[in-house]
Amino acid sequence: MTTTTFTTPRDLLRYAVTRFNGAKLFFGHGSAEALDEAAYLILHTLHLPLDKLDPFLDARLLPDEVLKVLAVIERRCTTRVPAAYITNQAWLGTYAFYVDERVIVPRSFIAELIPQQFSPWVGDYENVENILELCTGSGCLAIMLADAFPNSVVDAVDISSDALAVAERNIRDYKLDGRVNPICSDLYQNVPFKKYDLIVSNPPYVNSDSMSKLPPEYLHEPQIALGGGADGMDLVRKIIAGAAERLAPDGLLIIEIGNEREYAEAAFCDLGLTWLTTSAGDDMVFMIGADQLQ
Repeated sequence: MTTTTFTTPRDLLRYAVTRFNGAKLFFGHGSAEALDEAAYLILHTLHLPLDKLDPFLDARLLPDEVLKVLAVIERRCTTRVPAAYITNQAWLGTYAFYVDERVIVPRSFIAELIPQQFSPWVGDYENVENILELCTGSGCLAIMLADAFPNSVVDAVDISSDALAVAERNIRDYKLDGRVNPICSDLYQNVPFKKYDLIVSNPPYVNSDSMSKLPPEYLHEPQIALGGGADGMDLVRKIIAGAAERLAPDGLLIIEIGNEREYAEAAFCDLGLTWLTTSAGDDMVFMIGADQLQ
């Protein structure tokens, strides 16, 4: 196979989809299927707008451009590295973030709720002044929270100093120094003692059985950011246990638990969890009011 085999993005797109499907890649880091991921990788590699494939499908490519795209396609297939680690970029809604292997690839249903300021559960978003985000990783949710709640300061916590280095880069990129404060801490341990209007977390919640069956793509991510113990609720228990003394009287605790609703209901049935609606239904994110924790 030579570069002359491919002359346009259309040629490369067809080849990439066939190659991805043949390699039985797993798509769980931003793309839903082989076609979406192939288009993203091709457009990113060619420095083209990510939302405008059609105008460029039949453009003639230079041989070195073809080689670059083929190298990316081959790397994705042979290493099973998530696409976001190849491009060093991940998207949540309209927000783009720098990522590498020091953090998990950002993906969160909480990100769908932030632009609406958690309405109707949060009354006047302008009155939200203090937010705590636990297990921040790349800092993506903390940055979105600071943007959605303009009068707030967000303390962004992670136990991993490597992850916080990535978060700090994203905080700088969004010019939010001073409004988003990265804190290296095991949950609440090193967090300044004050009352928070919101505590938000997308913690490690994958149960041990599911962890043993993860596709290869997930094994490239920091496992500490995925595994949540036997029922996935190890860190969630600690977050809930410490929230009562950290929340303001009318504060809210919002936690994402992915596909673990059954385990969450079993562990916290006495708290009366409120399940928030996302694109995946009413099973992914729950909320608890400060008054429920007293």
